[in-house]
Amino acid sequence: MAKKICKGSHEWEDVAHFAIDKFIHHEHGQELVDAGRGMNFLSGIMWRSFNSSTSEYYALHRQKNRMHSLDTTHLEMPTDEYDYDQDYVVSAIQGIIEDMSCDKTDLWYRATLFQMWLNEPNYSELERRTEIPRNSISHAVNEAKKYIKAELKQQGIDYDI
Repeated sequence: MAKKICKGSHEWEDVAHFAIDKFIHHEHGQELVDAGRGMNFLSGIMWRSFNSSTSEYYALHRQKNRMHSLDTTHLEMPTDEYDYDQDYVVSAIQGIIEDMSCDKTDLWYRATLFQMWLNEPNYSELERRTEIPRNSISHAVNEAKKYIKAELKQQGIDYDI
């Protein structure tokens, strides 16, 4: 129905969704359905929405001959280019952490605490959450850092993060 009303315009689907939303939220919508006049009312909403320049749909979506300018004075544009080397190192570190997490020895413990520390770099808070002593968490995080650095060095990845 919307495709016919909109005469094949690319907007027909948007008009249909807009009209259905308006019909569902209309205060007399259920009364119209019960009376068997729901489709007539819905088609009227679609026709007015698409064809009337004073309709709510027109004001929200079409707005022909109306230009909007973008005020870029308050936007901060990045001045640096994307750092592919840093992205490579971060990906390598993520891979090392995943490998540590899959390990069946004590590496998974260090990796888990290290990831928790990345999300919450407060040892006292981690102690409250996990009930693991603060010093044990600190020790595991430091060991994880050393392990990651050693793995990066072994893989020949130069990092400066």
